[in-house]
Amino acid sequence: MKRIYFIAAAGLLFYATSLAAETKKPTAKWTCEEFLAVDEQFQPKVIYWSSAQTKAGKALGSAVDIEGAEKVVPMVIDDCKKAPQESFWSKLKDAWKKVEIDAKSLGKKL
Repeated sequence: MKRIYFIAAAGLLFYATSLAAETKKPTAKWTCEEFLAVDEQFQPKVIYWSSAQTKAGKALGSAVDIEGAEKVVPMVIDDCKKAPQESFWSKLKDAWKKVEIDAKSLGKKL
């Protein structure tokens, strides 16, 4: 049974990677419209991956803040739907700033 999950996960990863490869642009240069063109089930994965990257395309860190990312996903999607011609990267950065401010006000560390 675990083998089936591994194969399915590998297939999904390949599909998401091929979608990103079709744009021939790093996500840091995507518009919201390009982000919204990604299948809805893969949009959170794009946000997770993009959140872990710097503008240079190098990994920012080895850990991913899942709790924070779960808050960022709907914010980015909603903001991008409101302004599809704007930068996906700026919407992502703005959403993370809001989550960090909220976390600090609650005394949590991200």
